[in-house]
Amino acid sequence: MSEVVIVGGGLAGAAAGALLARAGIRPVVLERESQPKDKICGEFLSVEAQAHLAAAGLDLEPLGGARIGGVRLAAGRRLVESPLPFPALGLTRRRLDEALLAHAAGEGASVERGVMVHSLGQGRLETSRGPVSAPTILLASGKHEVRGAKRAAEGTLKGMVGFKSYFRLSGAQRAALGGFVEVILFQGGYAGLQLVEGGVANLCLLARRSRFDAAGRTWPGLLRAVLDEPHLARRLADAEELSPRPLTISDVPYGFLHAAPDPPGLYRLGDQAAVIPSFSGDGMSIALHSARLAAQAVLGGAHARDYHARLRRDIAGPLRLATWLQRRAEGWPGRHAALAGLKVFPGTIARLAAWTRVPTPALTRAGLQTRRDHRSHHNEN
Repeated sequence: MSEVVIVGGGLAGAAAGALLARAGIRPVVLERESQPKDKICGEFLSVEAQAHLAAAGLDLEPLGGARIGGVRLAAGRRLVESPLPFPALGLTRRRLDEALLAHAAGEGASVERGVMVHSLGQGRLETSRGPVSAPTILLASGKHEVRGAKRAAEGTLKGMVGFKSYFRLSGAQRAALGGFVEVILFQGGYAGLQLVEGGVANLCLLARRSRFDAAGRTWPGLLRAVLDEPHLARRLADAEELSPRPLTISDVPYGFLHAAPDPPGLYRLGDQAAVIPSFSGDGMSIALHSARLAAQAVLGGAHARDYHARLRRDIAGPLRLATWLQRRAEGWPGRHAALAGLKVFPGTIARLAAWTRVPTPALTRAGLQTRRDHRSHHNEN
């Protein structure tokens, strides 16, 4: 087996696989899904996320993402909009993850699909295909916990239920939504709406469990309840729901930031390292940021604890701010007044969007050349 095994072939795992392979290491990527699959995600690719993907060598242009240049906030009959301080894309995780995983394989990573990792320890994994040994393990399993390395998520924002479904909007509403990501605040939660490739709208909705219970604990009941929000009702008027059933998730540990001790040689990526509230739109960027840092750490021989310390320094500030904002927004009775204030000072929205982003330095391949150059020199001698 390879000296590096990556658990999970999603965004963080596939990106780390591509980066390591481009630098001369041939990692093994163990992906639990045997076929492409939709994932519960807002599918908002910030400029930082796009830069990380470009540094990994992935060309986004052929994937046909929807351009996003502005944000709208809605609560009741109040609506405020602002340009984003960066260009963004709406792109389905099904298309993006598959393209990135294929790219990693093309760069030289060994991708094994349909492999579940049941447990791990120092230098070893128990999988559905038997035991695996590797001195370096990158844990990028997303929301899936692995025995022996479960997240210590005490004190995080649990107790929420999330849903995601695709809709084909009417022509007028699709045109009105185009170029924007919309966040609709309601009592006990919020929804996000944006276009992805093909003119399809992605609706993600996060609600307190009590709000879900009051709606009869069903997706149709909850959707009917939040359609009391006039902006969302207008957008979904005459819309066709394309998903046969919504994707669901519960008890996501928003605000989680890994700090607990791990077995030596274990690097956590993506949601296994940190979970930022979804309204920030920075989840995919953080996943890709962790992939870049982990690849650099592995190539440079840095200890896993040093990698985690660096990642915490980079993302702690935006994570704390986004978590604080979500705590305030959940059922906040003053949300209508807040939007009235934002309408007077719309630049505040752009500033908040900038403050919840993880700064991304200029991305080049220079930091990923060490192992390849070393091996080339070794082979020549």
